[in-house]
Amino acid sequence: MEGLFAQLLTTAFLATFIRSVVPLLLTGLGGLFSERSGVVNIALDGLIIFGALAGAVATLVLEPTFGALAPWLGWLAGALVGGLIAWIHAVVSIKYRADQVISGTAINLLASGVPAVILTALYGTSTESPKVQNPLPLWGVGELRFSPPVFFAFLVVAVTWYVLYRTPYGLRLRATGEHPGAAASMGVNVRRMRYSGVILSGVLAGTAGVFLSIGNLDSYVRNISAGLGFISLAALIFGQWKPLGVLGATLLFGFLQALSITLGGTDLLPPTLVTALPYLITIIALIFTGRSAAPRSLGRPYDG
Repeated sequence: MEGLFAQLLTTAFLATFIRSVVPLLLTGLGGLFSERSGVVNIALDGLIIFGALAGAVATLVLEPTFGALAPWLGWLAGALVGGLIAWIHAVVSIKYRADQVISGTAINLLASGVPAVILTALYGTSTESPKVQNPLPLWGVGELRFSPPVFFAFLVVAVTWYVLYRTPYGLRLRATGEHPGAAASMGVNVRRMRYSGVILSGVLAGTAGVFLSIGNLDSYVRNISAGLGFISLAALIFGQWKPLGVLGATLLFGFLQALSITLGGTDLLPPTLVTALPYLITIIALIFTGRSAAPRSLGRPYDG
């Protein structure tokens, strides 16, 4: 046990902790924009996968020409693809008023099969892409060296708080999630606001995928998200749909992820329990989290 505590106080554990938090934080903040506008986005996990795949493939395609600039363009490609897939979810949910949970689930199902088809067509394998020669650079010192999406993720927390609570856009976005009819009567284009919220969620979830594929690893691997999108959704709920709440929840869940990785190298707990630990704690956290803070019109199509 003393050995475990010693491991938790190392810079190696701190680095693992930060890397575990980043994809959860980016995706959770993305989900915040979508759900604050009134659209349930259960497709976050699929958006991570599509963003990760696009980032890796774009970098592989562009690095012979652009060299060290390629991963930055790959980041842009992953964010754009995440936004594009989210736009599809928005069209189905907002324009055609389909069930938002079913639409999101369909995207997750596509994300479980489409990458394998693309990888097979491009590289002759369905499980992983070739390794990129130029992943995103690492900034920092010693073991505390991280790719740019890490710094971007924590910056987005402050930006999200400011946008939601200090700008007209944030006021309109929150109004469309609470009382869309009242917002429309004041001249707010409810559909446009909801589109923007859902697309922003895709851009941020796509960035989380880019971090996983070319910011933390150097290739896309099958099931790279490992359910992080669902944990991010849980963090969003646990954080009461607030930026600082999402930060706190993702720090907690990220710590549990890092702890499970650390415990995986010990004999303190059975390996299966160690692997399931973050997911079990997530379920327990949701049991004690009510829906009182959820936007009042979350999941309800706008009829105006």
